[in-house]
Amino acid sequence: MNWTAVAAIYQFEMARFFRTLAQSFLSPVLSTSLYFVVFGAAIGSRIDQVEGVSYGAFIVPGLIMLSVITQGISNASFGIYFPKFIGTVYELLSAPVNFLEIVLGYVGAAATKALFIGVVILATAHLFVDITIQHPLAMILFLVLTCVSFALLGFIIGIWAKNFEQLQLVPLLIVTPLIFLGGSFYSISMLPPVWQTITLFNPVVYLISGFRWSFFGTADVPVAMSLLAIALFTGLCLFVIGWIFRTGWRLRS
Repeated sequence: MNWTAVAAIYQFEMARFFRTLAQSFLSPVLSTSLYFVVFGAAIGSRIDQVEGVSYGAFIVPGLIMLSVITQGISNASFGIYFPKFIGTVYELLSAPVNFLEIVLGYVGAAATKALFIGVVILATAHLFVDITIQHPLAMILFLVLTCVSFALLGFIIGIWAKNFEQLQLVPLLIVTPLIFLGGSFYSISMLPPVWQTITLFNPVVYLISGFRWSFFGTADVPVAMSLLAIALFTGLCLFVIGWIFRTGWRLRS
């Protein structure tokens, strides 16, 4: 393992993040504050509790997942797409660096950025509501796994995209709706039985449910199923990335 190459890619990507630190820091704080004003104050005043938890606190895990997933995808996809766009990816492919080292550098940096955003949003939430984390180690595990898995997905999207429009297509039309329909701001037990069954086909439900369990001890689906779902998703992404580098699909053409 060429850790020097991994560190070089990682540091390059993180340097780009720190150059826009104010934007990266202020944007999630402002958006989280707006969500609390709209959902926590306006809607929360009409909903007393959800599963024994105040509505303002109940939406915190969903807000963190919403930002972490979108940030993980966007950072990883742009990180690998831009070298493709300007042609420097060929220098990387011709260097004595294997695909695992490339993935570790880019995905590691994207996951770190998403994790930072998640921590910032959690700290911001404490300004609005009282939050008690019942299972802090499980919370960290779910947060890290989500950052890594969706950074892997973003890496795939960045390789697949042929232009900047396609770079935003999957997150905008597929991932974001799945997050909003995955129980970010409600419990799926509040839905009619038919829609509860349909919702279980949404993979994001398992992530948000497991993450919410780590906060409040309540979950829409068993925690073991949540861990299995994210493990399968991570494994699938790794398999696809391995296939991409073996075949050179969208990299060498």
